[in-house]
Amino acid sequence: MSAVSSSPNFAHGYPTPGPQISTPQKVMDHVFFLSETGWKRVREEEQFDYIIIGTGFCSLAFAERMLAVRPETRILMIERGPFFLPEHFQNLPIPYEHTLGGLSETFPWTLSSETASQPAGHINWQHGMVPFFGGRSIMWSAWCPRPTRDEMAFWPEETIAAAEAHFASAEALLNVVPADRIDAAYGPELRSFINRQRPTYGIMQTSLQEMLNEKIGLIDSATRWLPAPLAAGAGEAGGVDFAKFSTPAVIMELASKQADLAASGTGSPLRIVTNCIVTRIHEQAGVATALDTSRGMVNVGNAKVILAMGTLPPTTLLLNSFSQMQRAGDRFTAHFITSVVARVPRKDFDFGERIGELELAAIYLAGKNKNNDMQYHVQLSVLSDRDPAKNADKAARCMPDVVATASMAQLLSSEEYLVFVCAVLGEVDFRNPKNHFRRNGELDPTTNVTLQVLANENDQMTWDTMDAGTFQMMERVFAPKGNVEYWHGDPNTGTWSSKQPTIEERRVGGLVHEGSTLWIGAGHDGVVGLDYRPNGAENVFVTGGALWPASGSWNPTMTMVALAQDLADQQLKCVRQPSAGA
Repeated sequence: MSAVSSSPNFAHGYPTPGPQISTPQKVMDHVFFLSETGWKRVREEEQFDYIIIGTGFCSLAFAERMLAVRPETRILMIERGPFFLPEHFQNLPIPYEHTLGGLSETFPWTLSSETASQPAGHINWQHGMVPFFGGRSIMWSAWCPRPTRDEMAFWPEETIAAAEAHFASAEALLNVVPADRIDAAYGPELRSFINRQRPTYGIMQTSLQEMLNEKIGLIDSATRWLPAPLAAGAGEAGGVDFAKFSTPAVIMELASKQADLAASGTGSPLRIVTNCIVTRIHEQAGVATALDTSRGMVNVGNAKVILAMGTLPPTTLLLNSFSQMQRAGDRFTAHFITSVVARVPRKDFDFGERIGELELAAIYLAGKNKNNDMQYHVQLSVLSDRDPAKNADKAARCMPDVVATASMAQLLSSEEYLVFVCAVLGEVDFRNPKNHFRRNGELDPTTNVTLQVLANENDQMTWDTMDAGTFQMMERVFAPKGNVEYWHGDPNTGTWSSKQPTIEERRVGGLVHEGSTLWIGAGHDGVVGLDYRPNGAENVFVTGGALWPASGSWNPTMTMVALAQDLADQQLKCVRQPSAGA
């Protein structure tokens, strides 16, 4: 590839100056994506085996799996948004943290007035979508627990088995590493060196794990704990860095590899188009024939269409495209949140003096209400920072969570403390008939849906249980001398107090990890069959959280990737099967 843009007749400023205006998107189109000219040619001339809508986790998982076995597979990826960040914002210089939320999140639905008008301490909105190349992967928390069979209640046995068969490969793709192994291989000298570069997961991590393992029985509703599995390992690159996983660089690397294989005649190029919104799937007798997009019509031909565009957008697309999708959107689940920040004096821990200048810990604690079996879990991030003003940048870059972090005000007032940041997630009851995602008659086919979600009695019981479990964890397990304080008020202007924060203070109105709108099931038990094909559709397949029959409380991304890999394996088996009469 030339280091500059030139052509035989117009090269390097001769005979006249070259173009003086470019954009990052044009550069990326020239190198990795389809330019206007390339997109026109592809639409008019090329045929594909698979058309993937989306460029997030499931898109990568399916494409990588297919191409690893059959590099000649012809794949087109369609991304609705532009290129924005090259990788997860935490891996970039600290000012990029301000890109989280705000205009980087869109809400392609109307929230019902009943949901939006709920008072403080109740559910009143759902987090949106990230409309850029890479999707949510550039801004996610990266927690990747393996759910147990008990935690996959209401799931088809076949789907549970498929997920379990792919957990290891999904973790490998995402570079998942338990928090207590991030720095476990390094001796004291190297760990001391690392600690000068970034926070370590060391003495504090292992010591808090020992405390929880010994006293978990004191938490009435707890079921298990584990070191937080984080998609933040060094991966094949090795080294001692801590980097949150995201898809942009990996997809571009895959595209570069396929381009090389295509040049040598041993593979097919991976085509990627951005700024292309799919508004409708044209179908005849359940067979997708064309995609209506903001950049022109795409002939599906013999391709299979893979929906890898989050949870709610594919539901909207199917509702607007297939009249037979009667039950799509009748079920909705998500995770409601309690947020608690606590602190305990460092001197109260017998290991306190051995903690380095800046250490982090990340622990996953699961539990459930014993009366209704509804689940919750605590994403516990712990900081010990003896000099917050100096260490702010390093701490922000390596925090195990992205939203549940300690503020500078909390850290500056806690130099002699361990600060516990508790993001507690509980499952919304999928059986609540008041929760749904339905077309509303508006004209825009990408947003003509209304989302309603309200907490029922089961949800309130679960929320009470997880709040109680969080306070029991802090006061019975992690406060060896009974000295625990909680933050009250705004993160930047609040104060510490021994009183527990009120329901209105601790319960967050926004939901995360939406799911179940296209739940999977055998036969007609679900909207989508065990082959990931919506009932009534022939060549369209669904990935992601929409498939969840029930949400559990566990973070869904790793399991989404596992099932996308299973879909790829199913497709590979179809390709390998000889045709009739062969």
